[in-house]
Amino acid sequence: MSKGSTLKGVEDTLYIPLVGRIYASKKFPEFFYDEKALSLEPHIPTDSIEKNSSEYFYMASVCRQHTIDGKIINFLKENRDGNVVFLGAGLETSYNRIGNEVANFYQVDLPSVIEIRKRVLGSGKNEKLISSDMFKLDWIKEINTDLPTIIAVSGVYQYFAEDKIIEMIKSMKSQIPNGELVFDATNAKGLKLANKYVKKTGNMNAQMYFSVDNPVEFARCTDTRLLEVHGFFQSALKNCHTLKLITKIYMYFADKWNRTLVVHLRFN
Repeated sequence: MSKGSTLKGVEDTLYIPLVGRIYASKKFPEFFYDEKALSLEPHIPTDSIEKNSSEYFYMASVCRQHTIDGKIINFLKENRDGNVVFLGAGLETSYNRIGNEVANFYQVDLPSVIEIRKRVLGSGKNEKLISSDMFKLDWIKEINTDLPTIIAVSGVYQYFAEDKIIEMIKSMKSQIPNGELVFDATNAKGLKLANKYVKKTGNMNAQMYFSVDNPVEFARCTDTRLLEVHGFFQSALKNCHTLKLITKIYMYFADKWNRTLVVHLRFN
């Protein structure tokens, strides 16, 4: 990959999942294929990520998104004209992978990130980019809250304190009554491992704080209904036959020990 970058100014944490999607698309296209991510490959400076990464960490990012994609696709089967909102969107390319041109897609992130996203990814005909701090909830004014809405938060909540997240979810519930929330989390032990990995990539300013050890209790704290909890890796273990043995072992125990979770909540 090129050391020079047309993605100049992108925060380090935005690169990690993008590089993972490129890796999986090249090695396991039958499981996960991201044409948009592949198109960005020549422009990504990935020296530190490639040097300090492993197949497991690439696949953890990919499997997280594969699981969330599935939740969104299932939601849209029942809510053809609904809203899909990505909070902390970064350079996520779910919109392109899902390929739905009927529903309403919203990408929400800080102004500096949205400017980069505009330049790098553009926007589709049914996709709106919103410059906003997701915790301030100003973005809700931009959507039709009468429509069924699924909100996806991928690789973001870990960087914030639990009380701030709980307050946010309660506030979203009060303003989006016909809403659902899908987010990823680790348990406390998994959080320690994730922090260690991000530091290895050279980013010393991306400390993570939030974990979920008991999804049932977390739903109670947020006054929401827990629909489902999934591990990341079951589908990949079944379909990615050429994974390295050590990757398969890590994946198996990550799911078994609830180190990696996708939590699906409903507001009503």
